[in-house]
Amino acid sequence: MKTIKRMMDHLYWADGRILDALEESETKNKDLLKLVRHVAVAERVWLSRLQGKGSTQYSLWEEAEDLTAIRTMFEENAEQYRVYIEGLEESELDEMVDYANQSGVPFRTSARDILSQVLLHGQYHRGQINRALRIESAEPVQVDYITFARL
Repeated sequence: MKTIKRMMDHLYWADGRILDALEESETKNKDLLKLVRHVAVAERVWLSRLQGKGSTQYSLWEEAEDLTAIRTMFEENAEQYRVYIEGLEESELDEMVDYANQSGVPFRTSARDILSQVLLHGQYHRGQINRALRIESAEPVQVDYITFARL
């Protein structure tokens, strides 16, 4: 449980850092904003599944223009994930979660694997965002776990 909590703390930190970098860059790149919104919405979708709620009401790839609204979504996600994880026992990480993907196809996955997906998915897209920032001649931000661990 301690490892999952630590990795999630890294996720919250990295989400905040990438948002700060986007704000500092003052980018107007709609694809980049759409990508960061996608990360926030995906975190919310997986949390909804973990909580046993439906997740089909979320659109993963909508346009986004307002970083403030996206930051609010990330902050709400972090708060709700903290509550969810605090309520979990170690043994519950291996319990299976039934859910349907965005196309309605049913799946069954452990809570541990879903949380791992959230962690890895976000890091993948933060790398894409950093690359796009560099292409726009903006400064990418360090979001590696080891950087977080050294704090």
